Amino acid sequence: MTPSPAPRSRQELVTQLAVACLGAGVVTTVAVAQGQNPLTALGITLFSAVAAVMVGQVL
Repeated sequence: MTPSPAPRSRQELVTQLAVACLGAGVVTTVAVAQGQNPLTALGITLFSAVAAVMVGQVL
């Protein structure tokens, strides 16, 4: 049985989430500029940022 990796620090997770939100926010800005509902775009941004951080933790 292999040992599980040490948990990441809270600061590292917050940094990863901030970077993921910034990246997703660029695409969201374009979508809103083309007429998408801002609340829908914000929901998609938050979901994609959280998903990116979760995948990053697994890999």
